[in-house]
Amino acid sequence: MAVTTELAVLHRAVAELRNVIGSVRECYGDIPAVKRLIGDVERIDLDASELDSLSPSPAHHRHEEIMVIDDTPVDPSLWADADDEGLGGFHASSA
Repeated sequence: MAVTTELAVLHRAVAELRNVIGSVRECYGDIPAVKRLIGDVERIDLDASELDSLSPSPAHHRHEEIMVIDDTPVDPSLWADADDEGLGGFHASSA
């Protein structure tokens, strides 16, 4: 049984792929390319089933970490001599 949403989606995709390959087999017969596809989907199914018994790695939860970004105002003097390269920079006119 799938323990995560990702595994549930994987199992549905493998089942759908198995059905499509069955239709391809009906159209083309047991030619080598179809036999390879059948073997490939079997291997994917075995690997997906193996994942069902494992716990997700701690790295899987990294996206749930919250990063706090300081939003205090920045000292404007840090940008006093900076040009905006995207606009071609600031050039004082001599007129």
